[in-house]
Amino acid sequence: MAGHSKFKNIMHRKGAQDKKRAAQFSKLSREITVAAKMGMPDPDMNPRLRAAVNAAKAQSMPKDNIQRAIDKASRGDGENYEEIRYEGYGPGGVALIVEALTDNRNRTATNVRTAFAKNGGNLGASGAVSHGFERLGLIEYPGSVGDADKVFEAALEAGADDVESDDDAHAIWVAVENLHPVARELEKVLGEAEGVKLAWKPNLKTEVSAEDAATLLKLIDVLDDDDDVQTVWGNYEIPDAVMEQLG
Repeated sequence: MAGHSKFKNIMHRKGAQDKKRAAQFSKLSREITVAAKMGMPDPDMNPRLRAAVNAAKAQSMPKDNIQRAIDKASRGDGENYEEIRYEGYGPGGVALIVEALTDNRNRTATNVRTAFAKNGGNLGASGAVSHGFERLGLIEYPGSVGDADKVFEAALEAGADDVESDDDAHAIWVAVENLHPVARELEKVLGEAEGVKLAWKPNLKTEVSAEDAATLLKLIDVLDDDDDVQTVWGNYEIPDAVMEQLG
């Protein structure tokens, strides 16, 4: 699942939409089950589960699928997933953080390492790139909820720290401990968010050339297509002209 608002510009790949959708539902289900196992199986009493359910609803995941994932956790069924973070460098020296939920650490490590190696990247040790990011809360809304001024005002009132807006989306950044209180306040004004999650925000962006961008997008695609990978974060900036060039 794309982890940064800029990924909305990047999802330009065509075809295989049904397969993508099924894979996305699988990842959302996995996050719901893990969240429900870690806390109460009631979204109102479990902020992480509430965020996972809201993310699933935003992707039009059927209610039955959502309930099934919660029930699986309540019954103690299914695999026990472990949260793992991988860090490395992509083409053009771009820093990447890969978050995974896995029931087989060796399989996931092999897949992630292979994806980096075959697509112009290098997998690093734990902590290799995360020092260049801040761990923050991220609340995402589609551009349709209002213009940048309206969202900025609402975010300011709710206690957010920063807002990034473009025509497609609004990314609202908050301190980790304020994520769910701010999300609740924003919901009163802007409605339910598309995403409420912990995120990695880069301190500095790396601009990527057209040649490196094509390979980088392929790397992100390969990682994103892996069932165990939940989110890929990066410090890259792909200029609009380069995106147009890539089609």
